[in-house]
Amino acid sequence: MTKLAGIVLIIVLIVVIAGMATSYGKSHPAEEKKSVLEYTLALADGKEQPLENFRGKVLLLVNVASNCGFTGQYEGLQKLHTKYENEGFSVLAFPANDFLGQEPGTNEEIVTFCRMNYGVTFPVFAKISVIGVEQHPLYRFLTNETTNPGFSGNISWNFNKFLINRQGKVIARYGSRTVPEDAELVAHLEKALKEKL
Repeated sequence: MTKLAGIVLIIVLIVVIAGMATSYGKSHPAEEKKSVLEYTLALADGKEQPLENFRGKVLLLVNVASNCGFTGQYEGLQKLHTKYENEGFSVLAFPANDFLGQEPGTNEEIVTFCRMNYGVTFPVFAKISVIGVEQHPLYRFLTNETTNPGFSGNISWNFNKFLINRQGKVIARYGSRTVPEDAELVAHLEKALKEKL
């Protein structure tokens, strides 16, 4: 390698590294947020929904899919939502097609599926990505140890669940195999509901 080629290579590497650092800062805004309530996402119908509108409620955030072995959990999620809605609780569903293409439908098809098969009345958001390079900033926040200490880590599959208190803080996390009727989940939910703003 000539001296000139070596210099060119060094310059190219510097430019690439600088570009990566710049894009990292831009693509990881999660670290600037302090709460899930600071995010705004589109609902399945396209309407923008600030999560701030849920301040004062206990929330269960779930990444969902229509063709998954855990899809039957919609039934339990709806039962939870119905039972505790008047006490200030809501399930928020975030469809994602990240795992074996198990959520292939359009937003409209997803909502129709949820309502017709499980009578879902809780908010269903527009399809997002919860893993990988296209991971939505909300899920970057939820999975990052800096922004969500104690409950971070990759989304393992569909129907991972994050329990959020009335102030917008994550207070518990459950994997796909934890059903909505799980005694520990319900106990944490009821305890959070008793806490006031």
